[in-house]
Amino acid sequence: MVDDSQLEQRLQGIGMTSARTRKRMVERLFVQGIRDTKVLDVMMSIPRHIFLDEAMSHRAYEDASLPIGFNQTLSQPYTVARMTELLLKDGPLNSVLEIGTGSGYQTSVLSKLVEQVHSVERIKALQDKARQRLKLLDCYNISFRCHDGGMGWKDKGPFDGIISTAAPEVIPDDLKHQLVLGGRLVIPVGVAGEQELHVVTRHEDYFDDCVIEPVAFVPLLPGVIR
Repeated sequence: MVDDSQLEQRLQGIGMTSARTRKRMVERLFVQGIRDTKVLDVMMSIPRHIFLDEAMSHRAYEDASLPIGFNQTLSQPYTVARMTELLLKDGPLNSVLEIGTGSGYQTSVLSKLVEQVHSVERIKALQDKARQRLKLLDCYNISFRCHDGGMGWKDKGPFDGIISTAAPEVIPDDLKHQLVLGGRLVIPVGVAGEQELHVVTRHEDYFDDCVIEPVAFVPLLPGVIR
């Protein structure tokens, strides 16, 4: 049983998981071109190390993607910051759909920046663990669903924004059509080794698709693992 003092120490971190190390990560993000101060402030405030198993926590603030089990990864800090910055480029959002809860780290960042997060994950064990971590951080504006991410979450839509932490070979129509007019979808697209980050904006009679930069993500797979 972890008491309050032990929990507080875990959240604060020490050594390679300390606030000082987190500050260096944020400073590096600024050098890499992240300019949204709200995104940087939120990433400074969130203990990224609790979203990894203890054996990996000392690497939490490296500029690298890290394994979280089930052949999934926690995206590198730059990627999380960049995608969040792109999602929020036109200002605050009320309702956001996240495809791929994963470890819950991207979910936690979103929860501090938007009114409501709806997070879909196909691997139930991952999402269950993410729920526990997010509860520790008092992230209560999140709804969860274990479901095929490529189908989105139509009953909760339409969404002001959608962000995907896994890459389809082709952008699913279901996701595009769950955006409000003017809403944007931030998503990696392509096969392994040939992926690019896209921002899709919905207009009245067409979708604008802008390619941002090369990326590397796990594939967006169909089905559910319970």
